[in-house]
Amino acid sequence: MLVKLSSKGQLVIPKRLRNALGLRQGMKFDVRIEDNKIVLEPLGEDSPIEALYGRYAGEEFLTLLETEHQEELKADAGD
Repeated sequence: MLVKLSSKGQLVIPKRLRNALGLRQGMKFDVRIEDNKIVLEPLGEDSPIEALYGRYAGEEFLTLLETEHQEELKADAGD
């Protein structure tokens, strides 16, 4: 199958190949040279932590968790 390198150094993997290999947007690849050939090896799924990285930027989860923890401590002390 013939593909063309773009001016930005990008290649498009044809849809038929992406479907056959189960490749999805955002997947990471190991790229290396073997026997003077370029090898792209899919690395599989990101860890759950990597999948969430940056998704909740700007949220104050730590503050909310600290507040919730303090409320639980007060409730436990009252029992």
